[in-house]
Amino acid sequence: QVQLVESGGGLVQAGGSLRLSCAASGSIFRINAMGWYRQAPGKQRELVATIITGGTTNYAQSVKGRFIISRDNTKNTVYLQMNSLKPEDTAVYYCNANIRSIGWDYESAYWGQGTQVTVSS
Repeated sequence: QVQLVESGGGLVQAGGSLRLSCAASGSIFRINAMGWYRQAPGKQRELVATIITGGTTNYAQSVKGRFIISRDNTKNTVYLQMNSLKPEDTAVYYCNANIRSIGWDYESAYWGQGTQVTVSS
């Protein structure tokens, strides 16, 4: 069984910074892509940033230049450094990872429980 546990959300003023963390644990054989998504009230869940094992990253246009995704493969952890936060960044942020479990021939997508980020104006 695999779990993703997020931490680091909270309340911050516009222009401030937050760092989210997401640690994967359990019967993990290999982790491929990891990423962050967010869902604001009344809106669909949207991609924020992804990072593959080799380190290549991809960002939503709305966060380019402000957010940085990184990962520590030795700790099975992905991070999201969020700078210059705006009120429109307010959302529940979800961690996602494509993981191949021990004893399985294919990978599955796993999600964290979500962490609230609120940016006040």
